Amino acid sequence: MSSEMEKWLNRRGVSVSDVADIVFSLQRPYNAALTYEECEESVLAVLGKREVQYVLFTGIALDELAEQKLLPAPLQAIMEADESLFGVDETLALGITNVYGMIGLTSFGYLDKVKPGIIRKLNEKGTHVHVFLDDLVAGLAAAASARIAHQDPKANRYEIADTP
Repeated sequence: MSSEMEKWLNRRGVSVSDVADIVFSLQRPYNAALTYEECEESVLAVLGKREVQYVLFTGIALDELAEQKLLPAPLQAIMEADESLFGVDETLALGITNVYGMIGLTSFGYLDKVKPGIIRKLNEKGTHVHVFLDDLVAGLAAAASARIAHQDPKANRYEIADTP
C-alpha cells in the first residue's frame, strides 16, 4: 500500500524526494554522515506504516472533496478559507508525528512554523486546497526525521541501574 500512498502524494504534487529534502535539512546538523538516500529510505519506511497511510488518505480525501465543493456547510467554507482556528489539520498530522515519539512532535512544530520546501508551496493559496496536506507532509517529514534520530548509532546510550 506504500506505493499507492506515493501515487496519492504525487497526484497532489508531493514526491518522496520533496519530503526527504526536509528530513535531510532537519537531521544533517546532528549527523554529518547522513546520506540523502537514508532520508528517502526513512520517508518510505514511515509511509509503509498503515496508521500513517490511513491519516494521509483521510486528509488528502478531505482536501480533494473541498476542491470539488462536496463538503457540507460550514465545513466547506472553513476549508476554503483555511481558517486559522480550525486546527483539525494539525491534529490529524500529529497522528503521524507521534509514531516516533516526542522528537517528532518538536520537529513538527518547527516545520509548521517555518514551512520549508514543499510545505511552503502547499500552504500557498492557489487552485488546489491543501488544508490538510501541508500539515501531513510536515508530520511525515518530522516522523522520518525522528526515525533517523532514534537509529543514530552515535547517539548516547544510557544503562538503567539496578535499584536496591
